Amino acid sequence: MAGESSTRRPLFGGAISTTFPVRFQDVSNIREVPDHQEVLVDPARDESLIFELLDLKGEVEDGGSALWFLRDVANEQDAGDNLVMEHSGTVELAGLRLGEAPALAGTAIARLAVSKGRQGREAQNIVRVYLANIRLKNAATDVVITAYEPLLINPLSESAQAVAAGPAVPAEQAGCLPMSEVFRLAVMNFNIHDWNLFNGSA
Repeated sequence: MAGESSTRRPLFGGAISTTFPVRFQDVSNIREVPDHQEVLVDPARDESLIFELLDLKGEVEDGGSALWFLRDVANEQDAGDNLVMEHSGTVELAGLRLGEAPALAGTAIARLAVSKGRQGREAQNIVRVYLANIRLKNAATDVVITAYEPLLINPLSESAQAVAAGPAVPAEQAGCLPMSEVFRLAVMNFNIHDWNLFNGSA
């Protein structure tokens, strides 16, 4: 892809790493981010990539866990009533093994109408949300990777100041990797280098 390079990036102090485009900037350089999260954004496109380490939700079935977390994201953003599912499935991770078996990630993709920050429903943008859940039962942890791709920017949204209101410029046209591919790279290349990271949450 012209003008777009991806590289392996350390997360959580180097205990975890994965691959995604260099245009995504670490939000913790600008504002405080909780210890269990890594938040990366491309302000020029209003796209974001979030990695979260959560206590394992033992009551949630493995097969439906990605969808469960996606609905949880929608409800947190007051968007539970307009969630339009597009796809769900499972992918095998290239680099991460749990015992003898390769790790699996459940995935779910949906469209939602969400507002930025404290803005109300009148300022909702239409976004596509990609979510993957890697269940690390040995570490009592659910890893949740979420990618946000704006499809339609509301003129009243804060986002309209950074990127123009209306339909988002297609990634290919902007010389960028599409968000579907950014998400795939980040999930498939997810790797853990230091399992001690999870001692606190296990």
